[in-house]
Amino acid sequence: MLDMATASPHRLLLVDPCSACVELQARLSDAGWEVITAALDQPVPPQCDLGMLRLQPGHVANLGRLKILLSQTGIQWVVAVSRELLEQPGVAQFVAEWFLDYHTLPFDDARIHIALGRACGMARLRRRYQQQAWPSEELFLGDSDEARALRNLVMRIAPTDTPVMIRGESGSGKELVAQGLHAGSRRKNAPFVAVNCGAIPEHLIQSELFGHEKGAFTGAHQRKIGRIESAHGGTLFLDEIGDLPLELQANLLRFLQEMQIERVGGSQPVSVDVRVLAATHVDLEKAVSTGRFREDLYYRLNVLEVRTAPLRERQTDIVPMASHFAQLYTAETGYRPRNFSSGAINAMLRHSWPGNARELANRVRRGMVLAEGREIEAMDLGLASVAEPGIDSLQTWVLRAERQALNAAISHFPNNMGKVARQLQISRPTLYRLLHKHQLR
Repeated sequence: MLDMATASPHRLLLVDPCSACVELQARLSDAGWEVITAALDQPVPPQCDLGMLRLQPGHVANLGRLKILLSQTGIQWVVAVSRELLEQPGVAQFVAEWFLDYHTLPFDDARIHIALGRACGMARLRRRYQQQAWPSEELFLGDSDEARALRNLVMRIAPTDTPVMIRGESGSGKELVAQGLHAGSRRKNAPFVAVNCGAIPEHLIQSELFGHEKGAFTGAHQRKIGRIESAHGGTLFLDEIGDLPLELQANLLRFLQEMQIERVGGSQPVSVDVRVLAATHVDLEKAVSTGRFREDLYYRLNVLEVRTAPLRERQTDIVPMASHFAQLYTAETGYRPRNFSSGAINAMLRHSWPGNARELANRVRRGMVLAEGREIEAMDLGLASVAEPGIDSLQTWVLRAERQALNAAISHFPNNMGKVARQLQISRPTLYRLLHKHQLR
C-alpha cells in the first residue's frame, strides 16, 4: 500500500485517465495525494506539483502536437507507457527528452510510489529555483554577487517614482532592468512604453515622442498620441538616450520639469503622469563635456543609477542563464530543453561574451536547433573554435571542481542523495541546488 503522508499533500494532474489510472487515482488519494483529472488541452489547475500522462498510440501518431501541449502547461511531467509502445521508433527518445521520469505498465504500487515521489520533489525544486528570480527574466537569474546586488537594488528602488539612469554594455539587459523597475512599482498595472531614441529618424522623433494634431504637417491626416502621452499613469523608458538630438533634449527637459507636453501643431498643454527611466551604453559624462548632451537634462535623468554587469563578469550565472534560454525556446524548436555537454559548458565559461546576454540567447537558440545528440555541444553553439587550452580563471576551476566532486560522490551513492550530501559535507538543499546548477540528474 502506498504511504505518501506529507505535511502538505502533493497535487497531481492526471491527464486522460484510463480505467487502470482511475484505480490508481483512488489509491493515491487514500495515500494523501490530491489528484485532479483533466484533458491535456485544458488549462492546468493552479498549484499543480506534477503531471502524469498515460501515453497511448494516438499520442504517438502526433508527437509534434503533444510536444506543443506539454510545453504550454508550464509544469513537469512523468509518463506511464507500455513496454510495447516504448519500443516503437522515436518513442524512447521522446520520453527521455520530455519527461522527468517514466513508469512501465502495468502499474505497480511500489514503483509508482518511487517514481512519483522523486519526480514531485524535482518538480518542486525546479519551481522554487525559478521563483527565486524576480522578475523571472534572464537578467535576474543566477547567484553571483553581481546578480544578487542587481536584484536587491531593483527591488529597493522599484516602488519609488524617482527617475533612474540604467547604464551598461549593449546586450547586458538594460531594458529588462527597466521592466523589473516597472513590475515592482505601484504603476505595474499601467502601460510600460519603451522608446529607442537611436532607432527613430530625426525628422520623426518629435512627432513620435510628443504626438501631433491633425493637419500639423503634410500627411498628418488625424491626431496622433505620442509615446510620452501613451505612457500616462505608467512608465516611460527612453533607451539609448545619448542618441537623442540636442534640439529634442530641450523639449524633453521642459517636459520633465513641468510634466506637460504640447503635441506638434497644438497650442494646449497636456498633463502627463509618468515615471521616466533612461538607459545608455555611451559615456554621458564625456558627451556632456563635449557639448553633445545637455548637462541639466543629465542631472534630471540621473537621479538614481543602476549599472548592469557584463556577462564575462558573471561566470557563475552563465549556465543557469543558458538553461533558462533553452527552456524559453522549447516551443519554438519543438524539443525539450537539452542539457549542455561538459565541452559546451567549458566553452561557454571560456568565451568572453562581447554581446552579453543577447549573444548567449542567440547561441543557445542556435544550439537547440542544430543539436543532433542528447546534449548540446560546443560546436552547436558555434563556440568550438574558442574552446582552446589556456589558463582559466579561478572561478572556472571552482566550477569544474564542484562538478567533479558531485560526479564522484554520486558514483559512490547513486541512489542515496542523503549519503551524497554527507560525503560532501553539505546540506541536502545545497546538494540539490548544485545538481541543478551543474545540470546533473
